[in-house]
This record gives sequence, C-alpha cells and structure tokens, in this order.
Amino acid sequence: MEKITKETYLKWYKDMLFWRKFEDKLAAVYIQQKVRGFLHLYNGQEAVLAGALHAMDLTKDKMITAYRNHVQPIGMGVDPKAVMAELYGKSTGTSHGLGGSMHIFSKEFRFYGGHGIVGGQIPLGAGIAFADKYKGSDAVTLTCFGDGAARQGSLHETFNMAMLWKLPVVFIVENNGYAMGTSVERTANHEDIYKLGLGYEMPCRPVDGMNPVKVAEAVYEAIEHARKGNGPTFLEMKTYRYRGHSMSDAQHYRTKEEVAEYKKIDPITQVLDVIKNEKYATDEEIKAINKEVKDMVSECEKFAEESPFPDKQVLYDVVYEQENYPFLKHRL
Repeated sequence: MEKITKETYLKWYKDMLFWRKFEDKLAAVYIQQKVRGFLHLYNGQEAVLAGALHAMDLTKDKMITAYRNHVQPIGMGVDPKAVMAELYGKSTGTSHGLGGSMHIFSKEFRFYGGHGIVGGQIPLGAGIAFADKYKGSDAVTLTCFGDGAARQGSLHETFNMAMLWKLPVVFIVENNGYAMGTSVERTANHEDIYKLGLGYEMPCRPVDGMNPVKVAEAVYEAIEHARKGNGPTFLEMKTYRYRGHSMSDAQHYRTKEEVAEYKKIDPITQVLDVIKNEKYATDEEIKAINKEVKDMVSECEKFAEESPFPDKQVLYDVVYEQENYPFLKHRL
C-alpha cells in the first residue's frame, strides 16, 4: 500500500467533501422531484470508501455494492456528471438514464453495481472473483453490503463457497447500525457481525469505519491475503449514516442526540483536523478546495439539467434487438 502522506490527506478531504456535497445536492433536487424513485445517501460513511480506494489497485481490482451506490463509482473513476445525469434519468447517464439511483454501473471502471435486491450482490461479488481466479488474474473484488444484508441466507452460501474455493474476494459489511429502521441489536443475539466469518474459518475482524487510515490498513491486508491465493476476508466496518435509510425515512427509530454524537467523529472533520494540525494546508488553501468542490457539484448539476431524456424508442430497444426480431418492427 502506498504510504499515507500529506497528499493522501488532501485527496481524502477533497474526495470525501465532494461526495458529501454531491449527495447533498441530490437530496435538494430530489425534493424538487428532479430525481425520482428511491434515493439512499452515503453521508457519514465516506471513510469506508476513501480508505478502501487507497488500498486497492484501481487498474485491476473491482467493486460491487448495494443500492447506496452514488459515490463509489465516482471514486473508481466514473465521471460524476454521468452519475448525476443517471439519477436525473437522462440519456447522458451511466446507463443512459435507464438504471437510476440504485443501479449505477461501469464496466470500464470495474464497478459492477448498485443492486436493488438486498444481499443480491454478495454472491455476485464472489462470482466476479471466481471469474478472475478462473482466468488466472490476480485482481481482487471488494464486495460491500449493509448490516441488513448480512442476515440474508445468500451470505452463508457465498461464504462457504468462497472459502472452499479460496476466492480472491474481500467481503465488507458497512454496519451503520440500522437495517432501514431496525437496529443491529434487534436482528441477532449478538452485535458483532464480523463473527459470522468464524463459522467458515474465514479471517474476520471489526474496523473503525469512521477513520480512513484504519480502513485502508485493514482492506490492504485483506486484499494482499486474497491476491496471494489465500482466499477471502470478512471486515465489519463500524460506521454511521447521518441521513435516513432513504429520503422517505422519517427516522423515528433514533434520536437527534444520537446523530449529533456520531457527528463528533465525522470522517471529513477527522481528516480536516489532521490537515490543520500537521499544517498540510493553509486556511486559504482549504477554502480553495472548498470552492473547487462547490464548483464541481454545480457543473454536475448543470450537465444533468441540460442533458436530454432518452428517446422513448430506447425503452423497446433495450428489451428487443430489432435485427433479431424483425417481426416486431411494425409494432414498435
């Protein structure tokens, strides 16, 4: 893993702040009904992604996650303007406006979704890893999911096969405390989700998911373990989301005081404190980063607003390939 330096902290601050502001803008335009359907925001969990990306080899490693998936593809290299356009349902989006909020995808940058089925990405992540092992690649797949998905039966089937076949996959549960509105303590007789790996003799441990340094160290160790042919690792990222499960969540299951306590360890604030304490940047330089982030978000919004909606014909083209189904032409 590359050394964590001044440049690392400045990149983390800029990236995480952009991800936060990008989604804040999405929340605002959602209220204006410019983004439709569901909208699940990542606010508060940014350190998990920032640390994981630092540990990955972005020229070959892959990532798959659930429907809280707007900023991960940006971190992997996808143009954020295309991500915002996708949420707007515009033709310039990552899936030409046909995937929407829960299904961001980029084969080019090895980001394999965004999945709306709870836990559906867990076996898919192992399948991607199986393909890499079969082809002789030393790439590793990070398979991310929430604490609610950790209760799915597909997890156990996948863990069993991943260990049996020593697949190059790192399983990451982003435990933000709540599966929709159900707290972790109400879903099992223990709160340590990482212990699910013990039954399969899979290396597993908890990680401070609010600190990108701790995340980077743990993920790098797990990636190297897999890259050497030793199989999977299961990491439980102890994190928190500052917004509701989705935009429609009234959040009656937790108090404002609880959210305020977790905001005291906001990952963005933690990184900024290091930058200030170590004098990695002056106040003016920090202000310049803040302005750059604000301008970047504005560019994304402008691009999405001005992009066209897909033609209605596309609705049929993605279901039927007309060259193979010529008898349908007169019906479309």
